[in-house]
Amino acid sequence: MPLAVFLSCQACYLLWWAAFHPGLMSMDSVVYTWQVTTDHWRSDHSVLYNSLVWLTLNITGDFAALTLLQTVAMSAVLGYTCASLRTLGVRGRWSAPAAVACAAAPPLGSFTVFVWKDVPFTICAVLVFAVSVRLLGRRSNGTWNGRLHSSELLLLCAGLLGVDLFRNNGFPMSVIASLALLLALPGARRMIAGLAAATTALTLLLMLVVYPAAGVEQPSKAFIYNLHYADLAVTFAQAPGLFTPDDLRLMAGVAPLSIWQGAGTNCYVSDVLYYSPSLDRAAADRLTEPLVRLWWRVLRTSPQQIFGARLCRAHIAWAVFPGPRGMSARTWTYGTSIPADLWGFRPIQDSPYRPVLTARPLSRTLNHAATFGRSAFRVPQLEWLFWRGATWCYATYALVALLARARRCRPLLALAGVTLGVQLTVLAANPAPSFRYMAAPLFIGVLCLSLIPALRASAR
Repeated sequence: MPLAVFLSCQACYLLWWAAFHPGLMSMDSVVYTWQVTTDHWRSDHSVLYNSLVWLTLNITGDFAALTLLQTVAMSAVLGYTCASLRTLGVRGRWSAPAAVACAAAPPLGSFTVFVWKDVPFTICAVLVFAVSVRLLGRRSNGTWNGRLHSSELLLLCAGLLGVDLFRNNGFPMSVIASLALLLALPGARRMIAGLAAATTALTLLLMLVVYPAAGVEQPSKAFIYNLHYADLAVTFAQAPGLFTPDDLRLMAGVAPLSIWQGAGTNCYVSDVLYYSPSLDRAAADRLTEPLVRLWWRVLRTSPQQIFGARLCRAHIAWAVFPGPRGMSARTWTYGTSIPADLWGFRPIQDSPYRPVLTARPLSRTLNHAATFGRSAFRVPQLEWLFWRGATWCYATYALVALLARARRCRPLLALAGVTLGVQLTVLAANPAPSFRYMAAPLFIGVLCLSLIPALRASAR
């Protein structure tokens, strides 16, 4: 059955891959290419994914091998998830359609062929979910002996490490997912705690020591703290009386106060301030420490302002329905076309790799059909269902809770660990309402639909 699921999913993904060959792209894809082909390696993006981009460009001269590998990995993980669900009593005829739906549905199927670090992050997150299903299934059916099989340990390690390394803020998610398993699996708590600690420590060691030693440039202070600046902008727009004349002079040293106030009127997106032409990046770097101290002071005196700004910007994580279009608060789904100016990124224009940053579908008919399907699924009235990860978070929580109740097995609640980890991580720090940040809960939520027949079977 896992092989049949793998082949079925891969057949779907091959159609998406051929339709959007060599892969769908965004400005991030262009930046990855520029960084790795001009020796401007930076750790503001995933260094591991940048390494894969560098490898595929140097070996094949194109992105097609990388995006094809992503489809194979996702198909394999979906097949493994279906096999894992059998330990919970979920039959293949229930789980297989859910897995194939993940590969066939335009929002999820096309996502997998993007040149994006978020794709392997999502693959690894679903892998951690699949291993969790297998372990908790053993706990619920009485075959748990307190030990992880070697294959389970290896796959869990790979999943957690991938989550940590493919997204710079991924390690809180892996810690939360590991904590859920740790509480639910007696006998393996030391092993799981050690694994989570080791993968997190390795991630921090790479980011703080190894990357700088290898010549990978660290992001600027302004980039690291740009969400803090966005919080201050929202607070300034909503409660200007909180700021003293000295505070205003400090802020004016980075950007005109009118820019701070204007950016603060949109609490959904931090890019309005950070990418404003009027923002002096050099001054923002130089004044980082006093600006961060100001942020802490506002947090202590008016925490509701900072929390409100963060919750608004993390709208994609908790809100089922999208925000107002006029504030760029609809779900950012990204298009299928690659503009000639590459989203205005000029440094790449004279690069010998400029020609690969173009769409070259293997079939125009497939391309038109895939573009039509993706556009059809962007109907505004159903955005909450097809593109909002929060919808599927709540569906997952409900289904997992019902299963735990039906089986009278509270440890099964740990099945929601990965979804909860992603949701809380995005809630804590998020720049914009982008679909990709919450893609993993969408995959997991669709797969959890196969639990519904198992619930009915448990009720008999």
